[in-house]
Amino acid sequence: MVYRWTMTEKVVKTDQEWRDQLSPEQYAVLRRGATERAGTGQYVHVEAAGQYLCAGCGAELFDSSTKYESGSGWPSFYAPADPDSIEKHRDFKMIVPRTEVRCGRCGGHLGHVFEDGPEPTGQRFCINSAALRFAKATPAGAGAGDAETTSPDPPA
Repeated sequence: MVYRWTMTEKVVKTDQEWRDQLSPEQYAVLRRGATERAGTGQYVHVEAAGQYLCAGCGAELFDSSTKYESGSGWPSFYAPADPDSIEKHRDFKMIVPRTEVRCGRCGGHLGHVFEDGPEPTGQRFCINSAALRFAKATPAGAGAGDAETTSPDPPA
């Protein structure tokens, strides 16, 4: 089931609550800003139709219709599902400043956005698989909310 939310519904948890909910890899990426190694994420080569949700809070972040093969080694999208579903922040951790992408609902680190993507936006959202959960599109005629979700490590 894809969760639709409004900007007023922020998710705030203690560090221990995040540690209890997330796998160690998800915690490192979403809460500490880590980056998985290129080519290792489970969603890099997924071509199925569906939505990509935040692994931390379930917010819809990207639709598969905007996913493309960028050759970067990370799942790449040219646009978020909704502009309000993400937040952008300047990241000065490397020599060259980058634009970090975070979940608009829980603030979890997702990856980075670059200005070298395809049309129509020219943007490349490079997102860590560990920050995502995939909700496969519901087949025609199935009931709403019947989407199948997958996750690297389901929360305990």
